[in-house]
Amino acid sequence: MVIDLDRTDRHLLDLLQQDARQSLENLAAQVNLSTAAVQRRIKRLRDSKVITGEVVRVDEAAVGMAMTFIVSVELDRERASEIDAFRRKASKEPQVQQAYYTTGEADFVLIVLAHDMDDYELLTQRLFFDDPNIRRFRTSVVMGKSYRSLTVPTTHSAANLAD
Repeated sequence: MVIDLDRTDRHLLDLLQQDARQSLENLAAQVNLSTAAVQRRIKRLRDSKVITGEVVRVDEAAVGMAMTFIVSVELDRERASEIDAFRRKASKEPQVQQAYYTTGEADFVLIVLAHDMDDYELLTQRLFFDDPNIRRFRTSVVMGKSYRSLTVPTTHSAANLAD
């Protein structure tokens, strides 16, 4: 469901995505509204699930998760129950950072963190080898992170902006 957002809502979302810990006073000054008006807008954005949460970004290497893997997973049977079962299983695994149900060769693409190759091998046992519905999986080891963002663009098209 697309929520009707005006330019100020989108500007607030951009500012909050840059730093969710900004004070209401700072945000209000940047969008030319009162603190109370900004607070109401943010509450509305949360209540309507435009803002779904606030997190702290952690440097993976600093906590010993130095390796990142991109894993393409093909299921043997693609019934809805089998797809849901794998989706649930992947979402319960803390090392799986992102999981996408996809079209094409792979049914799922996962972004996975691990301490080292031995740690990744243990994860593959839990997620793939012990699952009779996994046809195959292919792993790419990330050699370096050129760019990474979880920021969602809010002004992708002038046609979608309400005044």
